[in-house]
Amino acid sequence: MPSTPDAIVLCGGAGLRLRSVTVNTPKSMAGIGGRPFLELLLKQLQRNGFERVILAVGYQGEVIQEHFGERAFGLDMAYSAESLPLGTGGALRNAVGLVTSKDVLIMNGDSYTDANLRQFMADHLASGAEASVVVVPTDARRDCGTVEVDPNGRLTGFAEKQGAANARFANAGIYMTSRQILCDIPDGQVSLERELFPRWLGENRDIRAFVWQGACVDIGTPERYWSAQELLRSSEMGERSSQRQGQQ
Repeated sequence: MPSTPDAIVLCGGAGLRLRSVTVNTPKSMAGIGGRPFLELLLKQLQRNGFERVILAVGYQGEVIQEHFGERAFGLDMAYSAESLPLGTGGALRNAVGLVTSKDVLIMNGDSYTDANLRQFMADHLASGAEASVVVVPTDARRDCGTVEVDPNGRLTGFAEKQGAANARFANAGIYMTSRQILCDIPDGQVSLERELFPRWLGENRDIRAFVWQGACVDIGTPERYWSAQELLRSSEMGERSSQRQGQQ
């Protein structure tokens, strides 16, 4: 088994709501400052010590594979392709055969949270939890997934895109799970957020929250895509500046 967990990025969606911006381009390849959005996620993984990434592709998956190839930004790349839409859970079940590590980090391919993924990974492994979720303070939106967290940091509720008015935390779309729990996902179309997490909580599985005091920026609609441009461009510029300072 490798010393560093593999990462899976879910980037198979067609992005129908964003089609006026992307036309026929996969949503995760939408341009941010002249570069594909997915590049931000891959660079984040590389900065945080990950070495191998599996891209779970679907719509126009060949475009993504041709762009990044077998190695990108110091990462070994693998691809799990779905011929029919499988949902987020089904895409993970489809990809699990490519996972070489005991645990795996999972990221949505259309949102960015500048969380400390090294710390998230360390906390998850130390906790012994079956799954962990990065959560951020809620904003004014009512169409994001909200979570309930008890005083001990365990998830007790998961409501995908139902926006409870009194919710304190939102799902940032970054997870860590064991490889085994992904093997237990049934074949076919299934949603990680709408079906699997509520089911696992109902089974009293140990699922932990990693609270990050930052924002989750997603590009799921044209309005959010345009508002994300400057924020994500600024974030990338800040990262470059920090890297230059660290090299001096």
